[in-house]
Amino acid sequence: MGFLSRIRRLISGQADIAGVVNVYAPVSGKIVAVEKVPDAVFSEKIVGDGLAVEPKGQLVLAPIDGTIGKIFETNHAFSIESTQGLEIFVHFGIGTVELRGNGFKRLAEEGQEVKIGDPILEFDLDYLTEHADSLLTPVLIANMEDIQSLDKKQGNIEAGKDVIFSVML
Repeated sequence: MGFLSRIRRLISGQADIAGVVNVYAPVSGKIVAVEKVPDAVFSEKIVGDGLAVEPKGQLVLAPIDGTIGKIFETNHAFSIESTQGLEIFVHFGIGTVELRGNGFKRLAEEGQEVKIGDPILEFDLDYLTEHADSLLTPVLIANMEDIQSLDKKQGNIEAGKDVIFSVML
């Protein structure tokens, strides 16, 4: 565990994190390597490691049981923290922040407790296909300093049903 995470947990009274957490698909589609996302912030793993999904459907679901930390004002991205302390960041598409919320509808709120598969955001795939730079949706671990190992899956996935990666804390 990283030094800053230890300090944050100590101050907040949270226990050290440990164990394996399975992260489920927040959107249906096909898994793509995060390195292929056409934005260096994601492809160079500046935000964190993980993968991306070429999405289909219309819903973004909770990938883990936890608490929603932040939902961006434009409803294109959110963070969620598991009870074990794993922090996941989901960012729908590239260039979607410039759409100022168009193509998205918020279905959950910051601070809300959610279970795997609970709807967080709704998206209009046709609108976003036409207006976004890319639909590739990064799903990242924001607190990589707490991670011992990461086992990424491949192939086609269904939101809320398929594990996309397993994390050893």
